[in-house]
Amino acid sequence: MKIVDIRETPVSIKSDIRNAYIDFSQMTVSALAVITDVVRDGKPVVGYGFNSNGRYAPSGLLRDRFIPRLLAAKPDSLLDDSGENLDPFKIWNIVMRNEKPGGHGERSVAVGVLDMAIWDAVAKIAGVPLYRLLADRFRGGVADSKVFVYAAGGYYYPEKGLAGLQQEMQSYLDLGYSTIKIKIGGAPLAEDLRRIETLLKIVKNSDQLAVDANGRFDVETAIAYAKALAPYKLRWYEEAGDPLDYELQAKLAEHYPGPMATGENLFSVQDARNLIRYGGMRSDRDVLQFDCALSYGLVEYLRILEMLKEHGWSASRCIPHGGHQLSLNIAAGLGLGGNESYPGIFQPFGGFADNTPVENSYIALPDIPGIGFESKKELFRLLKTLSDN
Repeated sequence: MKIVDIRETPVSIKSDIRNAYIDFSQMTVSALAVITDVVRDGKPVVGYGFNSNGRYAPSGLLRDRFIPRLLAAKPDSLLDDSGENLDPFKIWNIVMRNEKPGGHGERSVAVGVLDMAIWDAVAKIAGVPLYRLLADRFRGGVADSKVFVYAAGGYYYPEKGLAGLQQEMQSYLDLGYSTIKIKIGGAPLAEDLRRIETLLKIVKNSDQLAVDANGRFDVETAIAYAKALAPYKLRWYEEAGDPLDYELQAKLAEHYPGPMATGENLFSVQDARNLIRYGGMRSDRDVLQFDCALSYGLVEYLRILEMLKEHGWSASRCIPHGGHQLSLNIAAGLGLGGNESYPGIFQPFGGFADNTPVENSYIALPDIPGIGFESKKELFRLLKTLSDN
């Protein structure tokens, strides 16, 4: 068996929304198809991938380096020991051949797109959902039947006041989410507190609401927010400062007794390890949000989970960023603590299988081979154009 073609295209997910750091007026993602010569139900098996929101489409890196490198490899070098399926670990090593360590940047995003498509193809060739394949290989066959998901939104919209914010977040509660998250740091502290207090009126408990500063604050501002937020006892206070400023995160822990969350903009096992070593994160309450689709893919994410285990952290403290079906499969198959969800934005990439309800912030996965893109009609329609042409 072999890979016969790899196709990529950038796709716009632009929106008028903004967080504390960026707007999404020019946002793109890479959509990619890995086409194999394996035939199932009369059609070639195709693995699909894309990158999470917040990082632009890494088209140049994929087309100039990583796709040609993979297509140039000898077909046998890509196979597992059985010779009947692809080996994501061998493929990862080939894709990363001749790459210097460090400087992860957007390179990790490009590799993550390819890695997602490879795992989708591997599970389809095996004829099982990816979460089942992961559970069988890495968790003794134990897979969770449903996964905790929370609704992320509450961006800063032009001309959208407190009533509009409350209406948006109420719509997520009405969909079955019991935990919601909004943005902070894009307005003065007093205004952000009014946003929080507006939403505390529509939830039963304050720990149903999390807040996210998207790395906007310096240490003084982060601590000022921490002191103002602490009395609310929120679900978590997310990414107060620059993701690589471990000293800021450690100082914040001294002033914020509630749960902190970060990690979505750390793209390697080395950076994740430094967060655990130097960031003051607490394994009994804090949340780690590493996103495999941005950080070299599932192959690297498995290394991160092993590192966490060595440092006394449970996989249940991981709730990945991104709101995509790959992380949902990883959560179910490897026992993570949940997954982010974007029920109202970043379509068609955000969200999960069609006609699958969220009940008390938990969702089940479709029982179909692969990651499950085929169960999300509008997303699959887009992805399928890559393999049909």
